[in-house]
Amino acid sequence: MSTVIDATPATIGARSGHTAIECTQSLQAVQDALYVLSGKWKLPIIIALKGTPRRFGELQRMVSGITAKVLSKELKELEMNEFAVRRVYATIPVTVEYELTEYSQSLDSIIEALRNWGVQHRTRILGQTKRE
Repeated sequence: MSTVIDATPATIGARSGHTAIECTQSLQAVQDALYVLSGKWKLPIIIALKGTPRRFGELQRMVSGITAKVLSKELKELEMNEFAVRRVYATIPVTVEYELTEYSQSLDSIIEALRNWGVQHRTRILGQTKRE
């Protein structure tokens, strides 16, 4: 016999002290954030761009495991969402650099929170593995 859990926004809101509308708005906001930052590459690319503009090849070396095709796609999406800008310099050969926008700083607290949680989680999991 299985138990059915009612996880509609109305029941979640009732349990958490939020209205159904507030819960739905929260869900939408989180879905929007996950859509913009989706995948395993966007945040590592943003972290690699912290502090200084980087050329494509440099980024590809820094973000180990990413292919040129995927890096190109991710950079275009970061540009589209106003987290990065692409600058082309009229040098011979042409120099292309990517750098973070001021808007990308709005992710700083999120990245820091994820880093802290990641360290905590790794410690927890590795600690459990050692005890077994």
